Amino acid sequence: MKKINPWAWVSTLYFAEGLPYVVVTTLSLVMYKQLNLSNAEITFYTSWLNLPWLIKPLWSPFVDILKTKRWWILSMQILIGAALAGVAFTIPTGFWFQSTFALFFLIAFSSATHDIAADGFYMLGLNQHEQAYFVGIRSTFYRLATIFGQGVLVMIVGDLQVYFRNSIRLSWSLVFYGITGLFIALWLYHRYILPLPKEDRPHMQLEASQIWEDFVHTLVTFFQKPQVCAGICFMLFYRMPEGLLAKVSTLFLLDAGHNGGLGLAPQDLGLVQGTVGVVGLTLGGILGGLGVSSNGMKKWLWPMVCAITLPDAVYIYLSYALPDLSSIFNYVIVNICVFVEQFGYGFGFTAYMLYLIYYSRGKYKTSHYALCTALMTASLMLPGLVAGWLQEQVGYRMFFIIVLACCSVTFLVSSFLKIDPSFGKKNVDNPAANE
Repeated sequence: MKKINPWAWVSTLYFAEGLPYVVVTTLSLVMYKQLNLSNAEITFYTSWLNLPWLIKPLWSPFVDILKTKRWWILSMQILIGAALAGVAFTIPTGFWFQSTFALFFLIAFSSATHDIAADGFYMLGLNQHEQAYFVGIRSTFYRLATIFGQGVLVMIVGDLQVYFRNSIRLSWSLVFYGITGLFIALWLYHRYILPLPKEDRPHMQLEASQIWEDFVHTLVTFFQKPQVCAGICFMLFYRMPEGLLAKVSTLFLLDAGHNGGLGLAPQDLGLVQGTVGVVGLTLGGILGGLGVSSNGMKKWLWPMVCAITLPDAVYIYLSYALPDLSSIFNYVIVNICVFVEQFGYGFGFTAYMLYLIYYSRGKYKTSHYALCTALMTASLMLPGLVAGWLQEQVGYRMFFIIVLACCSVTFLVSSFLKIDPSFGKKNVDNPAANE
């Protein structure tokens, strides 16, 4: 069988992995805001959409047992496409909230399952050298999906609302029909282009009882690691300020001036947060990785802690300054503020992801890393449930001050970590030591 060039499928596969996540976590947020849900309702309900990513370690073993990774990828893609069509169809109806929320949850569940299958297929479809080569490429296309979802699609929504004279429901419905068409096209393309690795086969010899025993053993060994209390506290609380800020910052940028927000149009939001912000996030992550590679994680831990917390102060400035966005200068200021905050987050997030790898080391590193990512999801989901309610009680200005005060928790949990000074540092003399 002719070998298929990995460029033909790795790029599109990870674009298809990133897009549903953006739809669920960002597009739903903006849509519900424009459809006049309260901030408390928006953050509460959209935070629950993270639940499938939180609990996906519970069913990931069954993706190995039943069918092939390729089958799961294609099945989830067509299911996501159908759910997106359902969202588009039900937005203009009288039961739009109940139906769209249920369909967003279906997309979230399907996307989490797709993540499991896609990451496994990546390991099976490429040799070790190709895996190392394409790791940056897959991350790039995942990020492009983020820019497309948070930036381009939000801008298109805004343009459609201008064209159709502020017909918000129609605009969102048309955009979701467009995403549906894109996803069905990706499904058709992947049916043809995805390779058929010999190793990609179901493992039916494994029984459910054995899977359960392995899961329990994995869980027990996870809590038997050195520094377990410090590690779990770090994983749960390092990103707590971000969990409070992430959704409310978007709502702040969209909210009208008389409500304390900046009143950005969707087109402006797509540029500010979906494009400029994502570029800042990406650059911060790249520089963070280069820094750790040169000097090790321990040396860069505190600069990264400062980077992920202190730039949150830009929202305090914006909430007090409330710049008139009719001025080009003020518009540039808003872009700079969001860029700085996202750059700091990208830089500081490097420490978090590396610690997950550090904590997961050992015999069960893959399973333990999955549990670490579940704790990571919980660290964002739980604060997000109450973020909108808290903002409504105290207003945007005081809310952002509270977020900055909560950053002290990030400093506190980071102070308990004990990290090998050589961890993360590139070993030029012995490349094998870097694995």
